[in-house]
Amino acid sequence: MAETSRRVTANLALTLDGRYSGPGGAGDLGAIVPYAVTDVARNHMARIWETATTAVLGRLNAEGFLGYWSAVAGDETADSRDRGYANWLVEAEKVVFSRTLTEAPWERTRIANGSVVDVVSELKASGEGDILVNSSASLIKSLLSADMIDRLYLLICPEIAGGGARLFEDGLPGTTWRVAHQETGERGEIALVYDRVR
Repeated sequence: MAETSRRVTANLALTLDGRYSGPGGAGDLGAIVPYAVTDVARNHMARIWETATTAVLGRLNAEGFLGYWSAVAGDETADSRDRGYANWLVEAEKVVFSRTLTEAPWERTRIANGSVVDVVSELKASGEGDILVNSSASLIKSLLSADMIDRLYLLICPEIAGGGARLFEDGLPGTTWRVAHQETGERGEIALVYDRVR
């Protein structure tokens, strides 16, 4: 399959010990949430979508994100960076991975239930703009395993969760990355953008 110049990018917040959720399970974001509303985090969020035209999400993230961010898009009192991201997410082409949904409850959305590697390969073969895998760790892990991610947007939160799910697990292929951007906040959070060296 021919490819365009589209990049596959991924966004995720991690603790110092590399976890995207704490020992309490998927909803345990206590080590991450306090840093998600800082200026550094909001600036980082503004960067993740500036060149993206397609959002790739898992079903749970899609339900949570689209439920929350749709309201922010119309909230004149919200931070302008939050509104910018919210409007992008509402308007962007969305591909939501789900084994239970048969039709999309959101506009400009299609449901996918196959291999994320296959679907993202198809997306890369046509269209323009980056493909952003938006905070959906299981999808990011599959694409890292296939060495298909070209850019990583990571927000590193200065806490050790001590348990919970990790992004970088044993068995990933060895790869090299270079820093494209970094910014440190007053609370110790670090926004990092890494580009895959090929």
